Amino acid sequence: MIIKFVYTIFLALLIALFVGLGISAFYLGPKEPQYPAELSVDKPGCEETQEMKNTRIEFERATRDFSENFKSYSRNVSVISIIAAIIILVASLTLLSKIKMLADGILLGGVFTTIYSIIRGLMSEDTKFRFLIVTIGLLIALVLGYIKFIQPKKEEAGKK
Repeated sequence: MIIKFVYTIFLALLIALFVGLGISAFYLGPKEPQYPAELSVDKPGCEETQEMKNTRIEFERATRDFSENFKSYSRNVSVISIIAAIIILVASLTLLSKIKMLADGILLGGVFTTIYSIIRGLMSEDTKFRFLIVTIGLLIALVLGYIKFIQPKKEEAGKK
């Protein structure tokens, strides 16, 4: 019994990792700008030259651009992963429902993927998108709870 539980958790974690790493492998994020080496050397008593000032301004602009691109990237990753989670959950509840141990692991993997999607959505720093992704997560949780725990009890009562 314990080995089945451990296997279910292990399978769930692998599914969530599969989705997260798959997204990062095939949908590359923006590159973070590297801090210019010439600005990291601090010479006492030296004023900032015009060249150093231009380099610093360029780095600050690149950092702002990266920040904006990363927010957009996080939003897109959130959407991709929530779609993957929905597909995983539907597969678990329909196609694989007869194989109980696999279905439970895959179902939990879909839940973990949903959590990953919500976390990435929070990183987008867009309050409306955050609300949307949390709402979708809530709906998924409610539907899963109904299908997994309430609906089977009704069917069992009808058989008796």
